[in-house]
Amino acid sequence: MEFQQFGKFSEIEFKRIDFGKMKKDFVTAIKSFENAKNFQTADDALMKIEQLRSDMATNGNLCQIRQHINTADKFYEAEMKYFYKNIALFTFVAKRAYKAILNTPFRKEFSIKYGEIFFKQLEADNKTTSAKNIFLVMKENKLTMDYSKLVATQACTFDGKKCNFYGLLKLMENQDRDIRKRAMQAWSKMYENISEKLDNIFQQLVNIRSKMAKRLGFNSYIDMIYLVRHRFDYNEKDVEAFREQILKVITPLAGKLAKKQAERLGIEKLRYYDEKIMFPDGNANPIGTTEELIEKTQKMYRDISAESGEFFDFMVEHGLFDLETKPNKHMGGYCSVLPNYGAPFIYSNFNGTGADHRVLTHEAGHCFNFYLSMRNNMLTETVDATMEVCEIHSIAMEHFTIPYAKEFFGDNTDKAIYALIADRLMGLPYMAAVDEFQHEVFHNPKMTSDDRLAVWKKIERKYMPWRDYDGDEFLSKGGFWMQKQHVFLYPFYYIDYALAQISAYEFYGKDKADHKSAWKDYVTLCRAGGNDTYLNLLKMSGLTNPFTAGAVEKAIKSVLPDIEKVK
Repeated sequence: MEFQQFGKFSEIEFKRIDFGKMKKDFVTAIKSFENAKNFQTADDALMKIEQLRSDMATNGNLCQIRQHINTADKFYEAEMKYFYKNIALFTFVAKRAYKAILNTPFRKEFSIKYGEIFFKQLEADNKTTSAKNIFLVMKENKLTMDYSKLVATQACTFDGKKCNFYGLLKLMENQDRDIRKRAMQAWSKMYENISEKLDNIFQQLVNIRSKMAKRLGFNSYIDMIYLVRHRFDYNEKDVEAFREQILKVITPLAGKLAKKQAERLGIEKLRYYDEKIMFPDGNANPIGTTEELIEKTQKMYRDISAESGEFFDFMVEHGLFDLETKPNKHMGGYCSVLPNYGAPFIYSNFNGTGADHRVLTHEAGHCFNFYLSMRNNMLTETVDATMEVCEIHSIAMEHFTIPYAKEFFGDNTDKAIYALIADRLMGLPYMAAVDEFQHEVFHNPKMTSDDRLAVWKKIERKYMPWRDYDGDEFLSKGGFWMQKQHVFLYPFYYIDYALAQISAYEFYGKDKADHKSAWKDYVTLCRAGGNDTYLNLLKMSGLTNPFTAGAVEKAIKSVLPDIEKVK
């Protein structure tokens, strides 16, 4: 596919899709595919279908990015609602396309050109997509927009200054413990104030998602979402066993790190508001303005390799960033993509902490993958890897940039490296907890609000026994689950981070032994995109299956020396 030329992201013109014309064009392309007398004609028709899909994805993602940048923007809010409503109605067209491609007499030729994974993905999408669920999908989309707007518009006054959730999280890294505690209390109160609304949105989402699954003949939404996420070579039992590895290996180690952290800080017991401050004289924060951080990052990627330099030069040239937090901006950080332009995009909420550098390199890993994959694969299915693979791209990239940390953190480089490695390791039990929580919720979709609070409290104690909210009533009774946007927006997409972290640690160990070889394997993984299943992509890149017994314990050996040298 030829990519369209463009200047800056901010200059890209947004045009509302004429979904009536789009539908006619899709039907025409599908008919051409169905009536093809030879493989070349069928392939040409498939490319027309792919271009139309690319047009829709580019339009929808451009609209979503701009709506997220300012959730109070009425124009893009209306456009996003229009897009969600009409994209749901395309279920009929999608089903016809799936049927045509799956029944093609040229399957052998297509498999040779694009891989058998293409058909495997289409079969899964065909099973999880139905006109029966059109209106449920529309309701789900509206609820996720309601959620995003609700959390983005929250603010409070703290010591005379207006703060959103990110501003308070920054204050929870303050050296003054009283400020940290009061910031946590204010942060908790903001969630408590909207907890009824959040819980109501979530309950509706659980009901809708469970209903979708039942209508399609699945036993539960869990069975459906595993297929939606193209988890072809592992199942719920495998994930449960992986969580057990985290519980047995990582939870005790994380508990010891929490104890050492309390000793370093000179406090008797680590509280929740102490967790993000690693050192008594403060955490390592990146040096420089946002513009300076981008300049340093560009220099770093040019030095790492020709591929990464070309990629980041492209990002800078076209202004493919929106990094700083601001009023009404949607929470979080992510990589999006504009397929028609071959362009990834980094969205973030910088708040002046070490997380800014981490998010920038993390999302750059995602973007690097897309940049290479879009230029190596021709179909949406083979460009996009599953999320547990995509998160290897991002987390491993954080580790590959460690040798350049001094450029960003100066005299605090050792602190920054420790914080990255220790924070990632201590986060693994939380990732497992979020995953187990979602499994329990969707195994019991009729849970009440109080049931969910109790379930989270139980799971949190299991995986993170060191956590202490210092008497905060809302958080202590189980309210912490409400701050995790993934359970609202991206169901069952969180254990992917933990699976990827194990592979990223493995890359880290390989990088220490032989940087050139490790980087080559990493580029191989990024360029492959989604042209094979998860476990096959790991094998292709020289990585271990994390579900195998002992995989977690083996992987963390590469980072233990870095952790143990900090007292």
